[in-house]
Amino acid sequence: MPERYDLFINGDWVKANNYMEVRLPFDGSLVGEVPSANLAEMEMAIDAAWRARKAAREMPAHKRSSILYQASQKLNERLDEFGKAISLESGKPIKEGRGEASRAVQTLLFSAEEAKRIEGETLQMDAHPGGEGRFGFTIRHPRGVIVGITPFNFPLNLACHKVGPAIASGNTVVLKPASVTPRTAYMLAELLAECGLPAGFLNVISGGGGEIGDALVSHEKVNMVTFTGSCEVGHRIHTRAGIKMVTLELGSNSGAIIDKDADMELALRRCVIGGYTHSGQVCISLQRVFVQADSASDFRDQFIEKVRTLKVGHPLDEDTDVSSLVREADAKRVEQWIQEAVSEGAEVVAGGQRCSSTTIEPTVLFKTSADMRVTKDEVFGPVVSVDDYGSLDQAIAKINDSRFGLQAGIFTRDISRALKAARDIECGGVMINDVPTFRVDQMPYGGMKESGLGREGPRYAIAEMTEPKMVVVNL
Repeated sequence: MPERYDLFINGDWVKANNYMEVRLPFDGSLVGEVPSANLAEMEMAIDAAWRARKAAREMPAHKRSSILYQASQKLNERLDEFGKAISLESGKPIKEGRGEASRAVQTLLFSAEEAKRIEGETLQMDAHPGGEGRFGFTIRHPRGVIVGITPFNFPLNLACHKVGPAIASGNTVVLKPASVTPRTAYMLAELLAECGLPAGFLNVISGGGGEIGDALVSHEKVNMVTFTGSCEVGHRIHTRAGIKMVTLELGSNSGAIIDKDADMELALRRCVIGGYTHSGQVCISLQRVFVQADSASDFRDQFIEKVRTLKVGHPLDEDTDVSSLVREADAKRVEQWIQEAVSEGAEVVAGGQRCSSTTIEPTVLFKTSADMRVTKDEVFGPVVSVDDYGSLDQAIAKINDSRFGLQAGIFTRDISRALKAARDIECGGVMINDVPTFRVDQMPYGGMKESGLGREGPRYAIAEMTEPKMVVVNL
C-alpha cells in the first residue's frame, strides 16, 4: 500500500492542500497519510458526482451489476491485503480484519445481484371510479447524489453498504470515511475504478466532520445522506440535512436474555463473541446480559472463566482476541465509566483495567443498575454487565428500558417464549438463540427509537436510495 493517498475525485487522484496521519491505535505507529479535505475540495467532489448523475442513472442494470460483481471477485482475491489494512487503521485483530473483508465481498455481491431486481409495480387504476380507462405502474427512480458517511469500526464493509447499493441503483456517491480509518475507503475506490466504474460515480474525500461534515449533508446538490455513527452526530445530520432523504444507523446498548431452558454452552460461547469482538466497538455489541435467576450463578461463573481466557495483544498477532480501542480518549472514557459504576455499587469480576494507553481488559460487571452509564448508554468498549431476572416479562422490560432499539437476542428452547420476545422487544431485529451482534449482510438492518432511521442491506438500502415514480397511461 502507498504511504500516502490523495483525494479520489472524478476518477482521478487529486492532490490535497492538507494531509493527516493515520496511526495504528494499539501502539501509535505510523500507518500512512491521507488528505484532510477543505470546503473547496469537497465542492469538487460534489460537482463531480452531480455531473455524473445522468450517466449513472442511464447506465444499464447489467453493466452496473457487472462492475460490482467484478469488484466482489477482485476483493476476494485480495482478502489478506484488505484485512491487514483494516487492522492497521482500526486496531481490530487481524482475524477480524479478514472477516470484515470477507463480508465486504458478500455485500458487493448482493449489491450486484440486486442491481438486476429493481422493480416497480402495476396498479389497478379502475379500482377508483376516476381511474377507468387508465393503466398505471411505478418505476424506481435513483435519487441522484448520495453522501455516505461511515464510521471507524467497519471501515470497509460499511463503506460497501453505502457504495454498493448506491451504484446498483444508478446513483453517484461522495463517500466520507471516518477520519481515523480512511485508507480502506480509498482502496475500495481504486478497486472499483479498476473494474470499470466511470469517473464521478464514486468520489472519496477524507477529513474531520467539523470541517466538511455540515457542509456535505446540507449541500443543495446532495439528494440523500446515509450515515452510520453516533447518536449525537446522527441527530445533528438529521437536523441540518433539510428536505432530503436521510438514513441513520446509530448506536445501541444491546441486550440478550438467557432463558431458563437455554442451551447454556451455546449461550456462553456466543455471548463472549458478542461482547468482545473488536473490543466491543460494534453498534450491536452485546452490552447487557439478563439470565433467568435459577441458572444465573452457573452462567456467571462460566462466563467469567471464558472471558478470562481471551488474549489481549497486538492486532496483527493471529492469536489476539481483544486489542485496543481506536483512541486513547475512548479508553479513558470506558475506564472512567467502569470506575463510576463501581462507585455506584457495581462489582468488577473480570478485567476492568486499562492495560495500555488505548487498551481495556475484557471486563465483566455484576450488580449494575439501569441508571448507570455502563448500562443506559453505549459503552463501545469491552464491557458486559450480567444481571438476573424472574419472569420473561421482566427480562423483556429490562431490554426495553433503553432509549435505543437496534438488535436484541434471546436464548431459549421454547418457541412460544422466543416468539413472545420477538413480538414484544422494541428493536429492529431479534436474534433467537443468538446474540444481538449477529448480522449477515443481506438482511434488513436498522433500529427503532434513537438507534436510527431506515434500513441497510443491499435490497433494503436500494429501496431507500430510489423513489417510486408513478406513470399513468390514458388508454
